[in-house]
Amino acid sequence: IEWRIPPGLDKFVGQERGNSGLYLAYDGEDGYELQILDSYNNTTYVNGQAGSLYKQTAPLVNAMRKPGAWQTYDVVFTAPRFKADGSVEAPGYVTAIHNGVLVQDHTALKGFTRYIGAPSYKAHGALPILLQAHGDPSPPISFRNIWVRELGAR
Repeated sequence: IEWRIPPGLDKFVGQERGNSGLYLAYDGEDGYELQILDSYNNTTYVNGQAGSLYKQTAPLVNAMRKPGAWQTYDVVFTAPRFKADGSVEAPGYVTAIHNGVLVQDHTALKGFTRYIGAPSYKAHGALPILLQAHGDPSPPISFRNIWVRELGAR
């Protein structure tokens, strides 16, 4: 996926600068969010910057380009597996490369993304991705070249 934060967001700070997210699986209410945000010279909480698994795991490095430049994410998502009783058999995993730099290295998800509270799992099957419209006051970001490919059965 490619995404672009518009230039001229200097008057916005923290989570108000081009806030969005790539939900790797979304059930209409919950999902696993890879954060999209202008993290170029923008102070915010470590597990809320671009490349983080939002509120779970900070990126290994801040790989942001300046606002106005196209950013890339290459993501490998391994969905969690659940037992017949709904408990977790194996957690989900995310490997993410941001602008050619590894930022998540087969990172285990702790569950669905929560703004407040601890992440948690609920059993699910195959789910679609979602591009979040966060509704923050900055101008909207742009997306292009979104490719989704299934990588073999387990």
